[in-house]
Amino acid sequence: MRDLTKDIIQRIGETDQLYLQGNQPELALERADLRLQLVTLSRVRQEQIHFLQEAVVLLEQGRLEFEEMPLSLYIDLSLHLAKAYMLYFEVTREERFAVITQQILKPLAHDDDGDIYFFLAYAAASKNEPAMTRHWLTKYAKTNAFDLQLMQTHPAFDTYRAEAWMEKIVKSRLH
Repeated sequence: MRDLTKDIIQRIGETDQLYLQGNQPELALERADLRLQLVTLSRVRQEQIHFLQEAVVLLEQGRLEFEEMPLSLYIDLSLHLAKAYMLYFEVTREERFAVITQQILKPLAHDDDGDIYFFLAYAAASKNEPAMTRHWLTKYAKTNAFDLQLMQTHPAFDTYRAEAWMEKIVKSRLH
């Protein structure tokens, strides 16, 4: 793990140097993703918060700074931003981070993207919103991005595993 952390930090330095030569949305995405990787490797809360703050700034800047970019890249930036805020939620247990995730992704929900549906379900479950959790998981289950194991093991959905609607979603994907 120490070698991985060292490699990530080295790549952060490299990408930060590239940023000084000119920013691109792809570079913002990579720079933020590297910091999110450090969040998951760190066990120190203050380090996690520091890297999350940096990632959020980079992703927000990447989403807003460029007038034109492919929609798929904008969605990737938005999904990484949602991931950052849900990691923030996991670290702090502050519901506002789940609310922010919903605000980021709801305008993109019309794109029928399974990852968007998953994060909206995750945020709804984190806010203890069973109806919205069900709604988004039902939509998620109808996409190619659906991951049965993830849905069955993700701790955000523990409360709903015994619910009839959750069992129905699981059964629909087993066949």
